[in-house]
Amino acid sequence: MKKSSTYHYVLAAFGAAIISVLAQVTIPLPLIPITGQTLAVGLVVTILGTKRGTLSVLIYILLGAAGLPVFSGMSGGFGILVGPTGGYIIGFLAAAIIMGFYLDKFGITIYQAIVANVIGMVVTLAFGTTWLKIVGDLTWTAAFMGGAAPFIIVGIVKAVLAGWFGVIVRRRLERAHLISFSGVKTPAERN
Repeated sequence: MKKSSTYHYVLAAFGAAIISVLAQVTIPLPLIPITGQTLAVGLVVTILGTKRGTLSVLIYILLGAAGLPVFSGMSGGFGILVGPTGGYIIGFLAAAIIMGFYLDKFGITIYQAIVANVIGMVVTLAFGTTWLKIVGDLTWTAAFMGGAAPFIIVGIVKAVLAGWFGVIVRRRLERAHLISFSGVKTPAERN
């Protein structure tokens, strides 16, 4: 049975809500805080796939840009996107696309999902560090030390958690017939 487009939009909105909630989990650091946003982006893309996962991230960014307090620290507004952390938020969209394509190409296994999430972390840090350098008028070294170095270990841990947990949730949702992917039969549909 083909799911309606409304169903896909509802899933994407649900993904955006997950990102919004986990964005509020924050560990403050001097320049850029550690947040649950990257974990949430990885989870959502791993669970929902390329199209719905990327749409979820886009909805999240648009809601925040419109002023809804969905970004970390219950913040929102276009000013956040052009501020020091804006590069990370825009990087989420690029990360979602790249992670999704990677998973489409190599399959949804825990190992591949972890690799995809590590790639997503690198993409997000690259966008964030580059934007931090521009906005903060920093040297590359200063931007890297403030905008990437403190997040590498935590990012790897979040990538492992998002890949592992995301695949488990995705498989359970497929078995329960709550989610399916066009052209790919769920395990229950194969029987």
